[in-house]
Amino acid sequence: MTDLANSFRNRNVLITGGLGFIGSTLAHRLVAAGARVTLVDSLNPDYGGNLFNINGIEDKVRANISDVRDHHSMKVLIQGQDVLFNLAGQTSHMDSMRDPETDLEINCKAQLSILEACRKFNPTIRVVFASTRQMYGRPDYLPVDERHLLRPVDVNGINKMAGEWYHILYNNVYGVRASALRLTNTIGPRMRVKDARQTFLGIWVRLLLEGKPFEVWGGEQLRDFNDVDDAVDAFLIAATHDDACGQAFNLGAKPPISLLDTAKLLVEAAGTGEFLVREFPPERRKIDIGDYYSDYTLIHQRLGWEPKTPLREALRRTVAFYREHLAHYL
Repeated sequence: MTDLANSFRNRNVLITGGLGFIGSTLAHRLVAAGARVTLVDSLNPDYGGNLFNINGIEDKVRANISDVRDHHSMKVLIQGQDVLFNLAGQTSHMDSMRDPETDLEINCKAQLSILEACRKFNPTIRVVFASTRQMYGRPDYLPVDERHLLRPVDVNGINKMAGEWYHILYNNVYGVRASALRLTNTIGPRMRVKDARQTFLGIWVRLLLEGKPFEVWGGEQLRDFNDVDDAVDAFLIAATHDDACGQAFNLGAKPPISLLDTAKLLVEAAGTGEFLVREFPPERRKIDIGDYYSDYTLIHQRLGWEPKTPLREALRRTVAFYREHLAHYL
């Protein structure tokens, strides 16, 4: 990845959602590569932004506390940037069902506004959008590849799907070079752990470290997980390969693992903890997608990306990070 990182030296990079989990991890990597990094984040307490996420690089980045829904701010911030990593979003599936209009504003309308700013004020910018596996809905077959029918089961999936396709459209029609990464379960240091809004694994880690049992709903569902550093590799690769433009790619990992076995592996990695297996809550079952794991052949063939971090190692370093820093994330 050394040559890849060097391609960002002295380049201007804008990260929306830059104080969040993946955005801040990108920022650390880009600062180390010599990029000039600007972060945009609303620091809305319901989302993932956290100033501690840039601990150690706070004097090496420009942090703009702003909302991507403010098109006036985005119009100014877009100008002069070489690359935009567009990660700002509302990620909670349940929140999207309780408050669909806010989800629409952030995951759909704001994305169109950002792309309009690119088209009008910086048409040569390179854009990589953080999309989601959620748009596939309940799989017809496994592993799920990019040819699978898009059939979201919640408002979040519908709005993220629209946001993704705005990016592909602006690439195809206006020449704004954009691509999208359909993320699966991404885990690692700096993820939200005070609740399950970002990932269920976050609340598992918090309860484990607080000495409380965490709940596994169902347990038999199969999932795949990416370490955040592997996900960041994919963003950097997509931003530097012309073959990425106009394309949406799955991320993923092998082999898939059940939630029950994931819980056991987490306890093993932590050396402590216990969990309870519960029935799936009725309000969550309605939007649960059952088994899901991705076929990431396309991004491997086109861009050379593949995950490198075993789940056991990802869990181990996640627990180690929060053992030291949990107080900053509560």
